[in-house]
Amino acid sequence: MEVEKIKESVKKAARELFRKYGYHKTSVNEIAKKARIAKATIYKYFDSKEHILDAILMDYLHTNVHDIVNSKAAFANEEEHLKTLVMRTCRLSFTVCNEFIGWEFVRENTNSQEFLKHLSDELESLLLSAYLQLDTFKNNPGRREGLAFLLKASKSIVFSFAFTSVSDADVRKNFVSFQKEILPFLVKAAL
Repeated sequence: MEVEKIKESVKKAARELFRKYGYHKTSVNEIAKKARIAKATIYKYFDSKEHILDAILMDYLHTNVHDIVNSKAAFANEEEHLKTLVMRTCRLSFTVCNEFIGWEFVRENTNSQEFLKHLSDELESLLLSAYLQLDTFKNNPGRREGLAFLLKASKSIVFSFAFTSVSDADVRKNFVSFQKEILPFLVKAAL
């Protein structure tokens, strides 16, 4: 097998297992078995299970951020556009935690805060560079600082949900509160 096919096979197997059992409950042995390759082959291309997860998440984020940014939906004004972009990004963050990582890992693993910080920084950077390609920001350099503030503040609040919520219902409740009570003020401050 060529290198890219092996990597894709590993990521596909891991993605399916992480979604089914969660990151924490999936072993590298199970990933190797599902990918039909030797465990040593996985370590030839990925340093750890965490690096496999990181590769999967970066692929997922790149695809979805592209879709979010290039949406052709019509908005009443720039404020509504920004609120929608941030909420779609928040849902993306929730999906990452819910489907790929698993809330047990987020709450119980000693490395999860560092991993999520890295992930949130990558997402923030990816979003900022993607959003700056939109005409709204490309043609208005003064708005860039506001956008950077909005993304950083939203990211900090949203990722704190993972550590303060006890259940999925709490996370959803926090997202609704964020959308209704905090996001409008952040958007106004960003504009």
